[in-house]
This record gives sequence, structure tokens and C-alpha cells, in this order.
Amino acid sequence: MDILTVKNLSKTYGTGETAVKALDDVSFSVKKGEFVAIIGASGSGKSTLLHMIGGVDRPSSGNVTIENTDIYNLNETNLAIFRRRQIGLIYQFYNLIPVLTVEENITLPMLLDGHKVNEKQFNELIEQLDLVDRLQHLPNELSGGQQQRVSIGRALISHPALMLADEPTGNLDSETSAEIVDLLKMFNKTFNQTLIMITHDDRIALQADRIITIKDGQIANDEVIRP
Repeated sequence: MDILTVKNLSKTYGTGETAVKALDDVSFSVKKGEFVAIIGASGSGKSTLLHMIGGVDRPSSGNVTIENTDIYNLNETNLAIFRRRQIGLIYQFYNLIPVLTVEENITLPMLLDGHKVNEKQFNELIEQLDLVDRLQHLPNELSGGQQQRVSIGRALISHPALMLADEPTGNLDSETSAEIVDLLKMFNKTFNQTLIMITHDDRIALQADRIITIKDGQIANDEVIRP
């Protein structure tokens, strides 16, 4: 079953002679539980693609459908709600709120949604993330790897349809990078969490089920590594 369908997606920045086409008629689909790596040179359009899938920036044309919802048919308010509930975003530089504790950062999407946090599920999540003894710490009191684990927790707290990771290991040393990738793979395989990850690291990309290569805003290659 396809959980994501991207159809004829294009994005142009600027107008006239200064216009830059960041995405050019991109189409593909992703099945529930797939781990897809997106690779490509800097400026190829891969981050733009991830932002379009994540509802962060609107395309110039085309459609993104997640669990039968065409997200760009939603108004801004409903898109924000959908994004909070169904899309978990993980960034290279964590994007944690510095004045909130680890616990507050992780549970923020639920609180913004007016939903009560399920204590049992929360406790299981922080154990899996190895953050039990860090809940009352602020982000600046954590290592880079711990901050990224908080970011993963925040992305997963709402049990989203998609987890989108934009260079999640790009700010980490090699040992910590391997730990973060193993953690993401665990959630992907154990809990059937669909994962789409942008990476410059071929070793990480080769651990995915499938690799999509973006070049000049288009799909240059779409290869299944393991069916």
C-alpha cells in the first residue's frame, strides 16, 4: 500500500530571467514501512523535495498525497494540523526550542494539538531513545547525539505516517552518526515506521531499502536495494 504519492511536482523560485527551477516534474510513490534514501549533489533539489513532501513549502505545481490526503488542497491552518499529526521532521541542526526541557520538546506536538500525552507510550519512547535521565535537561546541556535523539522523539511522539530526516547525521561524528542511523532503522523495521532520509553519506544510503538520486531537480535514478 502506498502511503505517499508525489505526482508531477515542480518548484520554481523567482520569476522571469532570474527564475530557478529547483524541482522539475518529479513523480514517485513510497509504500508503508519503506526506508527510502534520497541522495544528490548540493543544489540538486533534494532538500526542496523533502520540504514539499513535509508540507513546509508549497510547490509551484503538482501534488503530494499522504494517506489519501492531497496535502496542498488543505488551507494553511489544516495543513499545519496535518503536518503536526502525520509528518515527523528531523533536521541536521535539531531545531529544538532552547528554553524547553527534553520532555517539553518531545511532547510539544501533542500539547500544541491539545492532546494528552499517553504516559505509557511516552515512557517506552524515551527508554528506546535512552533519554530517561535527561528529561529535565535543556538542549544546551546535551551532546549532539542526545539532541538528535530528542528531535527523533519529537518527530515520533504523534505516531506520524511519515518520518522525514534531512541530513540527520550531518552534524555528528561518525560513531554517533552510526548510533542515530541504527535508531532510525530500529523504528523503521520494528514499528514499520516509513522513513525518508536525505544523506550525503553513501554508506548510510546503502542501508536503505531504496535509493532515489536527484539531479538538476529531477529523478536521475530510483533503485531498489532490498525488496
